[in-house]
Amino acid sequence: MNLLKALAAVGSMTLMSRILGFVRDTLIARVFGAGIYTDAFFVAFKIPNLLRRLFAEGAFSQAFVPVLAEYKNRRGHDATKVLVDHVATLLFLALTVVTLLGVLAAPAVVYLSAPGFRAEPDKFALTVHMLRVTFPYILFISLVSLAGGVLNTYSRFSVPAFTPVLLNLSFIVGALFLAPYFDPPAMVLAWAVLAGGVLQLAFQMPFLAKLDLVPKFSLNTHDEGVWRILKLMGPAVFGVSIAQLSLLINTIFASFLETGSVSWLYYADRLMEFPTGMLGVALGTILLPSLSKSYADKADGEYSLLMDWGLRLTFLLALPSAVALAVLAAPLVCALFHYGQFTAHDVWMTRQALMAYSLGLLGLILVKVLAPGFYARQNIKTPVKIAIFTLLATQMMNLAFVWKLHHAGLALSIGLGACLNAGLLYYHLRKADVYRPQSGWWLFMFKLACALAVMALALAWLAGSNEAWLHYAAREKMLRMVVLIVGGAGAYFATLWLLGFRFKDFAKRVTA
Repeated sequence: MNLLKALAAVGSMTLMSRILGFVRDTLIARVFGAGIYTDAFFVAFKIPNLLRRLFAEGAFSQAFVPVLAEYKNRRGHDATKVLVDHVATLLFLALTVVTLLGVLAAPAVVYLSAPGFRAEPDKFALTVHMLRVTFPYILFISLVSLAGGVLNTYSRFSVPAFTPVLLNLSFIVGALFLAPYFDPPAMVLAWAVLAGGVLQLAFQMPFLAKLDLVPKFSLNTHDEGVWRILKLMGPAVFGVSIAQLSLLINTIFASFLETGSVSWLYYADRLMEFPTGMLGVALGTILLPSLSKSYADKADGEYSLLMDWGLRLTFLLALPSAVALAVLAAPLVCALFHYGQFTAHDVWMTRQALMAYSLGLLGLILVKVLAPGFYARQNIKTPVKIAIFTLLATQMMNLAFVWKLHHAGLALSIGLGACLNAGLLYYHLRKADVYRPQSGWWLFMFKLACALAVMALALAWLAGSNEAWLHYAAREKMLRMVVLIVGGAGAYFATLWLLGFRFKDFAKRVTA
């Protein structure tokens, strides 16, 4: 299997999802603006989203995929099928309980996660109502994550990568056609979340059926594989919950700031999620099964080569993304969100958060590449210890920055915390001597720096005045943005080509 080809496939599916995600967010900004309704929805959506990252994409996937890969490679199909059945049953029962508790305790959850909303009873009540609708999403999306883990282990990367498209389509259809039937109209967003979770799970079932791995209800709490996963999940839950706790604390801080702060951070985060998903999530997705296989086969040399390949690609693609987000912060926010109820003030506030986030983009993506290096070796404790330290450091930065920088200070803390996290993960991989960098890194970084400087100058010249973007018509904004993307990418990759970079140099083959 060609990992670069797999990365391109996953990246293209993620690109489709992210584009529709921006269409979704543009519609939300245009129809609902940045105020009481969007603040309420983003808090209501953030809470099940945090649990999704905890139970689904976070601790569960980190513990499940390495064990599943071992079963697939060493024990055969029948044993793998039994493991999937037992894990899916236990996950379903646990999350059903969590969902019921979340719906019943919605007022307390909102009280804890956005205490600043107490001062506005209408906003508080609306957030509780929305949370009760969105909370069951955690059940469906966690089962989606289980199915995605199975498909990724069997190198069916494109299917899980395409699946989030359905959630975005649910939002788009709801905002365009169904909002007038809800009171208030913004309630359609909460119901779109629930519908999206159901659609995503239904979409993946036929692909599991082709592998004969559709889970069946089979409760066995004595299964050895299940207990191994649970033991790995213990520290993983703790570690991932620490990272998500940091985001939740940010929401608490933002709830006390100016109305709109939660929404400005959300829109900036959505722009950050584009390169993070396109590269970080995609690389982490394809690396984890391959690294797990290398560890199971005791192929330490191949493991190190895989890590080096992933890190070089990260620097090659994450650094220009970070520079572009910083230079084009205002044009991007104007082009995507400055319509309808989204005002010029909202543009400048979102721009501040985006520029702060961009400083930590490389760290955010590196974490998603470095962390699988530990998970593949079934070592969860080291990332957990690093996560604890990062949480403490991030909150110290929050306290230092929020008073002067307000919501942008919260974004800056998250980004700098991610860089600290990535640096510590790298240090411990090197200390354990499980990753040995290949030669040529210094020359590689010098060439990247030259290409980044050329790209930054080209983007600044092509973008022109930030204020002018507030007055362009929608079509002109989009045409200018296309010119910026093509011009910036062209300047960057042309410079790299002149400095000797070739596409074939980044090809990487592994056995599936």
